[in-house]
Amino acid sequence: MNAKERLYMVVVYAALTLAALSVIFPLLYVVAVSLTPYSEVLKNGGFTIVPSKISFDTYATFLDDGKIPRAYVITIFITVVGTFVNLGVTTLMAYPLSKKNMPFRNVLLLLIIFTMLFGGGIIPTYLIVKATGLIDTVWAMIIPGSVGTFYLLIMKTFFENMPESLDEAAKIDGASEIRILGQIVLPLSMPIMATVGLFYSVGHWNEFFQAIIYISDNSLHPLQVILRGMLNQSNLPELDFERVVPTESLQMAAVVLSTLPIVVVYPFIQKYFTQGAMLGSIKG
Repeated sequence: MNAKERLYMVVVYAALTLAALSVIFPLLYVVAVSLTPYSEVLKNGGFTIVPSKISFDTYATFLDDGKIPRAYVITIFITVVGTFVNLGVTTLMAYPLSKKNMPFRNVLLLLIIFTMLFGGGIIPTYLIVKATGLIDTVWAMIIPGSVGTFYLLIMKTFFENMPESLDEAAKIDGASEIRILGQIVLPLSMPIMATVGLFYSVGHWNEFFQAIIYISDNSLHPLQVILRGMLNQSNLPELDFERVVPTESLQMAAVVLSTLPIVVVYPFIQKYFTQGAMLGSIKG
């Protein structure tokens, strides 16, 4: 390696290091403030990265609020159930659309792609949701977004890339389309299922927009809506920093607890996520 190549590598590694620090630094700050007594944060001028003292009072205060556990239950429900609904409906649409001999296939694909470019608008969508009786129910945060057009096209492309010989051999043995899908296609589709499922689950976990539009009952608000309410609260009286947990510390704990499940789950499906994203975009 000559001097020019060494200089290039130094510049590349320096740029990657700065990029990594720009991502890691805010996360460290959020975690540190959530674990540090607020009096210590003030002593450090409102800035800390390595806690000199560790206290879990902020998390205890956060979880002692009756709204928070209920919001967690709602968020977990719409994430788990919503993801299964999304995967089920998306699969049942993507699989037949991957068959080139399907009647009116091109027309249906055109209509599906049309929805990526044009939407009906918030008010017509609200009226439809209201007419179906979903207002003020958790299903209002699940059913209207049952299918994501982009994810549908990715899954369709994945199914198209599967060998046709599998389908032909199964039909020779007398298998129906439902049996082929359930016993042959789905077991071979774990990478794309994990990829699309992660996209859907993250969207449900961060559910906010549909909740504030369709849900007026505070007991049905998901975690992100409750978190927004906490972020908008004024600061608590800071008379005794060792006993009173200020809003800023609560905000940091809320951010940690709301992102922790996704951070924990992602490493276990990372290999499927990367593989599925590549396979689902090879050709279309």
